[in-house]
Amino acid sequence: LTAIGVVGALVVAVGYALSNYHIGWLWLASLGFVINWYGDSLDGTLARVRGTQRPIYGFYLDHCVDGVTMSVICIGAGLSKLLLLPVAMAVLSVYLLLSISVYINAHLKGEFKLTFAGLGPTEFRLVMIVVNTLFIYIYPLRAYSASINLWGNVVSLGVFDYVSIAILLILIVIYVQNFVVDAKGYAKVDPVRKWDGRLKQH
Repeated sequence: LTAIGVVGALVVAVGYALSNYHIGWLWLASLGFVINWYGDSLDGTLARVRGTQRPIYGFYLDHCVDGVTMSVICIGAGLSKLLLLPVAMAVLSVYLLLSISVYINAHLKGEFKLTFAGLGPTEFRLVMIVVNTLFIYIYPLRAYSASINLWGNVVSLGVFDYVSIAILLILIVIYVQNFVVDAKGYAKVDPVRKWDGRLKQH
């Protein structure tokens, strides 16, 4: 099932890349999201049902693979004409920052939280499937383009770019908010020790 999840991510990437030739290939990208969800969501569930959980190995494998699959999806989307590669890489960077925060909290306080503001991996996939469908059927969405001057360079942004930038900003806000709350919490748990002015002898 874990391997199926990786295959799903590859299908997503191929679908987005092939959309450069025909917009109908976005159906393949959407299918890839479904395949990725199937493998990623059910591997742990199947292990629990069978009573074959491997908490250490499973945690390590699952989340290392998550980083790979998200990277593949973002690179594939960035290779399409719908989304600028720098925007896709920015989304990937902030996603990985959030992932690091989740894994640190899992280690320090045994709290594993993948859902933020009611949005998790499943919701993200559903949003992308809806966006893909809208782009297939609504021509003005994929035809729209606006040029902006960015540090002396003219950059054309489409609707997919704006959607991704909105997602990026939401992820940044979530990351900063969680960072501030977690840092304050850890500061209370691990307060500053006063230095008594003496050097310890070893």
